[in-house]
Order: sequence, then structure tokens, then C-alpha cells
Amino acid sequence: MAFIAEILFTVLTSIALFLFAKNLFKIRRNILIGKELSIKDNPTARWSNVFILAFGQKKMFRNPLVALLHLVVYVGFIIINIELLEIIVDGITGSHRAFAPFLGNYYTLLINAFETLALLVLIACIIFLIRRNIIKLKRFASNDLNGWPRSDANYILIVEILLMGLFLLMNAADNSVEFVISGFIKPLLSGFSATTLGTIEHTAWWLHIIGIFAFMNYLPYSKHLHILLAFPNAYYAPLESKGKMHNMVAIQNEVLYAMQPEMIPTEAASPEKFGARDVMDLSWKNLMDAYSCTECGRCSAACPANLTGKLLSPRKIMMDTRDRLEAVGKNIDQNKSFVDDGKSLLHDYITVEELRACTTCNACVEECPVSISPLDIIIELRRSLIMEESNAPAEWNGMFSNIENNFAPWKFSPDDRDAWITKA
Repeated sequence: MAFIAEILFTVLTSIALFLFAKNLFKIRRNILIGKELSIKDNPTARWSNVFILAFGQKKMFRNPLVALLHLVVYVGFIIINIELLEIIVDGITGSHRAFAPFLGNYYTLLINAFETLALLVLIACIIFLIRRNIIKLKRFASNDLNGWPRSDANYILIVEILLMGLFLLMNAADNSVEFVISGFIKPLLSGFSATTLGTIEHTAWWLHIIGIFAFMNYLPYSKHLHILLAFPNAYYAPLESKGKMHNMVAIQNEVLYAMQPEMIPTEAASPEKFGARDVMDLSWKNLMDAYSCTECGRCSAACPANLTGKLLSPRKIMMDTRDRLEAVGKNIDQNKSFVDDGKSLLHDYITVEELRACTTCNACVEECPVSISPLDIIIELRRSLIMEESNAPAEWNGMFSNIENNFAPWKFSPDDRDAWITKA
């Protein structure tokens, strides 16, 4: 019977790891649908961002209490899953607490630390559930979380509570060991026979590992994918001043060629398009941003347009980009290559009204704990609106005309510039 259990565990582990790897490769494929972008500068500063922003969660500590709870959940869950190594060894070999003989007294110390973290994670997750569903903080009650996004967050918190509970129950039912936290549960099991306790322990053990494998394979479909992508996203985050907008090289060249025709290359070709209409027109970093979004809503809570009741929500911009990217990925899976589905990120997912509401103040970028830039996507979509569709309010068109003719937003002749500067 034990031999069958070992085979079953090995098969289960192999399937779980295969499916997880398969989904990660799909996400990588989807991200690389975006345009090429070379980011190789200053690796020292980039690794600093990884440790300070991703590992250290620096931006989270603007609210110390919430940051501490989040850090407990993150660190606790990661460290506790070191125990997964022992579970895998036990499952494959049929042993029981395989590391205990090698670690001696350190084993008890280690598991006691794991149990303390498990209890803290359990408490923190309960607090987060209360914040989301009972207190209903404004950024969690927003309409852009209606449906699956709101359920997704709750599912993860509930699963983490169950996993921590199963870990403690598994230890409490094991009479061969004594640990601090699970020791408080042991009196509740004192009336059970040794056989029943063994059944409880093995059931909790199996449910715990199955839950971990299920959680692992749920990640690619969840906002909690940021557990993995926060680190590369922090590494590839822009290092220049926040809010810096990059000029379009194609436009700069057009101006250069108009002023100096002799600079036109022999094989000069007009750019295919300006800005971005769909996800494949964005850079791979923009698409990684979309997958890295935690849906925490700090960007929307800081957005002045959102605060004044306008339609724009930077969080929704990222969620819509990810939804469109997923749809494009499924299209590729079905057809081997992308077949036009008559939809695009611009208009079908993100509206003109949302884009025009943005003031480009950069508050969303400043607030994001994992270095996401909704502003980059907004700017690229607006460029497509203006330069591809000539879709701009009359006021903007007047300003564009003045800049083109007078080299300033106002309707003054360049020859009179000294006069109006003096008057100003």
C-alpha cells in the first residue's frame, strides 16, 4: 500500500510541475508578443531595486501596519514552503520527517519557527479578508473589481488560511513530535486513538501538499502571479526620472528629414504605425507590467482623475491590458498564429474617455509597489488615437495647430514672442 502511495505522489508531483511549467511558458510567450525593448543598463541599480522594492517591499511601508501584515504573509508563506522539500522527499521515498535525523534539535527549532509564521500568516489573512469584505475599504469596493477579480483575492486568502491550518493540524496529530503552536491543538485530539490520529495526520499531509500544488497551478490565472513577476518587474523598472516621456524616434526623424533632406537614408521607410492600438504594439515590458499587477488599487486611489469621479482607473488599464493579452494568447493557441478577431485593446477594452481623463501626473507610477507604469500604456494608446485616428478634442487640435505653426501652444506669431513673454 505504501508503494502505491509513493507512486501516486510521484505522479501527482510530476503532473503539477509539468502543468505549472507549461503555463509559465505560455505567459512568457504572451509577454514576448510585445515589441522588442533593450534594457541592459546599470545592473547594480537594477539589482538594488529587486532587493529594496521586491524583497524589501519599500513602497508598502508607507502604511507600516498593512506592510507588516503583507510581509508576514509573503515571508511566512515562502519560508514555510521550504518544508515542501521534506514533504516531497517523504512522499517519494515513503519516509516520515526525513530531515529530522540529520538536523537533530535544530529540526524542532526550525518547525517551531515555521509554526509561528504559519499562525501569523493565518491571522494576517483573516485581517485581510475582513478589510476586503466587512470593512470594505474604498479601493477594494471599486466597480473595476466586480466579478472574478474580487473573488480571486478572496479565494487566495481562504486557501492560504486552509494550508496553514492543515500544516498545524498535521503536526498536532503526530505524536512522535512536540511543537509549540500545534501543541495547543493537541488537547483537542486527545480523545482519538493512535490509528485515528495517524489517519488525521496523513489526511492533513495529503490535503496540504495537494493544496500547495493547486495553489501553484492557480497562480498563472490569478493576480497573485505577482509573487513571481514582482522580481523581474522591479529589475526592469525604468531608472530615469519618473514621469519622463520618451519621444517617438520616427517623429523625430520626420522632423529631421524635413529640415535636413540630405539626412534621409537611401532606404528610408515610413513607420508602419504610431503609438499602440493593440497589445502587440506595446513593449514586452508593458505586457510584463500587466501580468505583474497586484490589483491592490493604490494607483487608482492616488489618481486625481479617478478621485474626481472620472472614468479613468489605472488599475483597470492594467487589468484590461492583461485580459486582452490573454485573449490574444488563446487566439494563438487555437490558430497557431494570431488571427484578427476584430477587436483591439484601444476602444474594445480601454475607451477614449478613460484615456483623455489622464493628466499624466505620474501618481499611479509613484504609488505602485511593484514598479508598474499604467502611464506608459496610456501614452501609447493616446498617441495612436491622435496620430493614427486624428481623434482629439477641438481644444487639443487648436493647440496642435499652434505648436506646428507658432512653436508654442498659444496663437502668437513667433516673431512676437519677446512681446508676449514680456507681458506674461
